Amino acid sequence: MAAQYQITGDSAASIVTSIEEGVRQGALRPGDSLPTVRGLASALGVAANTAAAAYQQLRARGMIETAGRHGTRVRPVTPLGRTSRGLPVPVGVADLSSGAPTLLPALGPVLATVAREVGDQPSYGAAGPLPELIAAARERLPELPAGCAITVVSGALDGLDRLLSTQLRPGDPVGVEDPGWAALLDLIAALGLTPVPMPVDEDGPTEEGLRRALGAGVKAIIVTTRAQNPTGAAVTRARARALRHLLDGEDVLVIEDDHAAELAGVELHPLAGATARWAFLRSASKPYGPDLRIAALAGDDVTISRVAGRLALGAGWVSTVLQRVLLHLWAEADVTAAREAYDLRRRAVLAALAERGVPATGRTGINIWVSVADETRVVATLRDAGYAVAPGSLFRIAAAPGIRVTVAGLHPVDITNFVDALVGAVQAGERAGRF
Repeated sequence: MAAQYQITGDSAASIVTSIEEGVRQGALRPGDSLPTVRGLASALGVAANTAAAAYQQLRARGMIETAGRHGTRVRPVTPLGRTSRGLPVPVGVADLSSGAPTLLPALGPVLATVAREVGDQPSYGAAGPLPELIAAARERLPELPAGCAITVVSGALDGLDRLLSTQLRPGDPVGVEDPGWAALLDLIAALGLTPVPMPVDEDGPTEEGLRRALGAGVKAIIVTTRAQNPTGAAVTRARARALRHLLDGEDVLVIEDDHAAELAGVELHPLAGATARWAFLRSASKPYGPDLRIAALAGDDVTISRVAGRLALGAGWVSTVLQRVLLHLWAEADVTAAREAYDLRRRAVLAALAERGVPATGRTGINIWVSVADETRVVATLRDAGYAVAPGSLFRIAAAPGIRVTVAGLHPVDITNFVDALVGAVQAGERAGRF
């Protein structure tokens, strides 16, 4: 535990407040260790069950996590808000850790066009999903069941939040990809849901992983159809067929996130319709820009109706201006060059690593996953060599160690130097592990 912060309290509620205050102040930082239940109880002079209750409340809210032999620690991201945006990257170090795209269409001309179109502001009663945007989304998603319901949400994570909060209750088990999207794992913790890991290979969640998740009684599963973050996996036709067979007759909400959308260079093979309750998200952030917090959400009538109803009770609707921006981008922006550039970078890195005997995956998208023996050592060694990558601990539950590399930030002329540095870091970690 951070030595500079002293936890106080004589009840579970006051202990929770004290630890939250430490996180807000920055005295308790992401990853900081906390005392054991008995150690905290002894230090505060309270019963062990009081300290345990405080930790249980904090764990249910996604504030802390139990990390096996590492004990209890502050989660990397908590519901109190992020104190920083992403991992800190020192000056002069190439950022290959962000998971963000770099080749994006210009928004200026589109915004100017939309400004001329908007005219009078819509009234409260008239605002909502634009019919023309819904029609365009339906045309762009011919793989989904005909006649499915479609609405608009404020990005993929917002859609996932609304789907999970309207369909599930705290404590419900949810099947998640392992390794999987760090932000989703944080959201599940914040909602008090129980993650059930589903191993991922290059073809998506494995059959055995889904079978075990269903055996654990999951109420929902969340699958990334293409360009999975962090591994770059994509669900193939054969894998989709196998997973659909396992899902047949199951009372499970199937949520799919196609966040890479037009940036994914492989065909879409969705699971939509494999169960009575399903939802499919397509975000604008990866192909068109991270600031475009908007996504099309399709699904069965009941599921989409619940999301739309919850949205109406809160934010009300997604900005009509933003919807018009996306409509124009869908019609006018061509992301083919960006997709091809990312594909070239990703394939070049994977080929070079394969030649050097370093295992890595990345079928689609902007990220690759590299298996390593010691994440901390590899991340630190690469940082010293001038490259920032993301430690796999942010993305995994039970999966083996690894690192995520975002190739979007890797200039083609620097690929050889980066691969040399990465191979050296991996080999150094392996040597250290033998002694």
